Amino acid sequence: MSILEYNGGAVMAMKGKGCVAIASDLRYGVQAQTVHMDFEKLFPMGERLYIGLAGLATDVQTVSSKLNFRRKLYELRENRAIKPKTFMSVVSNLLYERRFGPFFVEPVIAGLDPKTDEPYIGSLDLIGCPMEPEDFVVSGTCSEQMYGMCEVLWRPEMNPDELFECISQSLLNAVDRDAVSGWGAVVHVIEKDKITTRKLKGRMD
Repeated sequence: MSILEYNGGAVMAMKGKGCVAIASDLRYGVQAQTVHMDFEKLFPMGERLYIGLAGLATDVQTVSSKLNFRRKLYELRENRAIKPKTFMSVVSNLLYERRFGPFFVEPVIAGLDPKTDEPYIGSLDLIGCPMEPEDFVVSGTCSEQMYGMCEVLWRPEMNPDELFECISQSLLNAVDRDAVSGWGAVVHVIEKDKITTRKLKGRMD
């Protein structure tokens, strides 16, 4: 078993029309044993910016606190909110610094540009190689299943309600086919004037 699969987990983000959504499952386990059903994998990194971290649970918490520190330092120095694309570089630098003894996380970033309200999504591998697609990104133990669901359900220019439905169905159906993720999910839909957070009930077996 890969160390990235030790605790399980699934994270995905999607672009819509003037909005983005990011979602994760809630399970924390040790291999096939479930320990907790409310483990946070999505972290706010600004007013309209979230990062999702799938991978080893201890590294998820370490990386999220390190990134929060760097983000606050940036905002103190620059006196402005960090752009999602700039934050992607911050994450990439942090991971690449540790490339010879890496953090076992695969981050997913979703947010809106503070000035232009342009939707942005991106993901990185565990040594910080960035990817910035125009549709969706996935990370975690059931990536293949999530890619399959997203390819079928995603379409361009979805409004916030359609985007919520699409990301929810994609995530819940993907984690149902994976033994080490699932047990409910949380979804954040980010719009220019609000963030809507909803918790989803999933299969508990």
